[in-house]
Amino acid sequence: MSAVVKIMTDSAFQQCLNADCRATFGVDQTLFACPDCGDLLDVSYDWDRLPIPRRALFGSMRVDRSDPLNFSGVWRFRELLPFAPPESIVTIGEGQTLLRGSDRVGSYIGLNAGGLLLQYEGLNPSGSFKDNGMTAAFTHARIVGARRVACASTGNTSAALAVFCSATSFGFRAIIFIGTGKIAYGKLAQALDHGALTVQIVGDFDDAMARVRDVTDRLGVYLMNSVNPFRLEGQKTIMYRILEAMNGRIPDWIVVPGGNLGNSSAFGKAFLELKQLDLIDRIPRLAVINAAGARTLDELFNERGLRWNDGRPEMSLASDYYAELDAAGKKASTIASAIEINRPVNLKKCLRALDVMDGTARSVSDQEILDAKACVGAGGLGCEPASAASVAGAKRLREEGIISPDETVVCVLTGHQLKDPTATVAYHAGDQELFDSVLGSRGVRRAGFANRPVVVANQIDDIIRAIALYGEPES
Repeated sequence: MSAVVKIMTDSAFQQCLNADCRATFGVDQTLFACPDCGDLLDVSYDWDRLPIPRRALFGSMRVDRSDPLNFSGVWRFRELLPFAPPESIVTIGEGQTLLRGSDRVGSYIGLNAGGLLLQYEGLNPSGSFKDNGMTAAFTHARIVGARRVACASTGNTSAALAVFCSATSFGFRAIIFIGTGKIAYGKLAQALDHGALTVQIVGDFDDAMARVRDVTDRLGVYLMNSVNPFRLEGQKTIMYRILEAMNGRIPDWIVVPGGNLGNSSAFGKAFLELKQLDLIDRIPRLAVINAAGARTLDELFNERGLRWNDGRPEMSLASDYYAELDAAGKKASTIASAIEINRPVNLKKCLRALDVMDGTARSVSDQEILDAKACVGAGGLGCEPASAASVAGAKRLREEGIISPDETVVCVLTGHQLKDPTATVAYHAGDQELFDSVLGSRGVRRAGFANRPVVVANQIDDIIRAIALYGEPES
C-alpha cells in the first residue's frame, strides 16, 4: 500500500450521525445506513493526520488544467474530501460552473446593487448540481468494486447517474426508479438517451425511494441517492467554488432549494469543516426553500420546532408528520418537480446545517417560483423551476426583513432551464389551453412576467410595426 493510500485509509472513515451511537466504519465498506442503529452516516476525517494546505485555498490553487483532477471543479479541492487516492477518482469534467452577479434579479428580490450573486450549476455535464455528488459517489463505488448502480429520482439524479455510467469506461450499469408522471421530459430524455434501465412504478418519489432501497438491499446494488454520504462530499465543493470566485470573501446568505436536503446538508458540513480548519473566519447564514406543495422542512422547523439539539433531534416530530400525511393521503405536488419530495432522506443532516449556519426555512408557491424563474431568465441565466425557489425564497425573506437590503446573498440555481422546457413554454406562451393543463392544475393563475410570442401576418410592414412596438434598445 502506498503512503498516500495508507494516509487516506487511516484518516478517512464513515461515522454514524446518531450522538448516542457514533459507530465508525471504513471507507472501503458499502453502507448506506449505520448497521448498529440505522441512522445516517457521515464521511469523517482525522484532519490532524491530513496535509491541509494553509495557504490561500480559494485562489488559483491548481492552474494545470491539463490534469483531469485539477480541471474538475470538485477534485481540485481534493484535500477537503480526502477519502480516495487520485488513481481511483472518476471524473467527467464536472464543476465548471459560474458565479455571476445580477442586479436585475437582485432588484426583484429587494437587494441593493451588487448584493445578489447567482451560483449557476446548470453548466455541469448533465445540466444540474448532481454531478458534483456523483463524481464522489462513483469514485467510492469504484473503490468498493461496485458495477450496478441505482437511484430513485425526480429527474436530475437519474440524468447524472446515466451520464456517469455512459461517459466512463469502468463498466457501470445504471438502474433508475421514477414515479408515475413525476419526471420532466428533459430529464427523462437524458436517462433514456444514455442507456439507463428506467423502471417506472405507480407512486411518487417517496415510493420510488422505498423500492430502490429494497432492491439495493436485496441485490447488493450500489445506491446513488443522497442518503449515500459520499454524494454529499462532492456537493460540498459548490461552496468552495463560491468562496473561490469571491476570492475568499464570505457572503451573508446562502439560499438553496430544499427537496431531499442533500445540498443544504452538504453546505453545512462544508462550512463546519472549513471553520474547524481555520480556513474561514465566519460562516454565512443558510436559507432552505421548499415548494409549498412539498413543505416538510418548513413545517417541521417553523411550526413544530424540530431542531438539531446537539445531535439529538426529536425525530418523532417528523414521524408524526409523515403519519398525518399518510392518513390524509397527501402526496407532494409542485411544478418544481426536482423538489417534489415529502420525506427528505437528509432531514437530520439538514438540521445540523441549519444549526451550524444559523439557518432558516421557508416555503414558496408555484406562482412565486415561476415568476422568479422568469426574472432569472430575463437576467441572462436560464434555470429549471426548482432552482428558482432559491430566488423566490430570498424575496420572501427580504420582504419579511430577515434579509437586509445591504447584505450579500448567493442564490444557488441547481439546474438548467432545458431540464423542464414544458413549464417555461407554458408560462410564456399565449396558449391558454397549454397554460391551464401544465400550470393551472398547480394553482398558477397568471404569468406575471410572461414574454409572449407576437403573432403577425406574413407581411413585412406588419413585422416592422411589431418590431417598432417592441421599443429601442437601452443606450
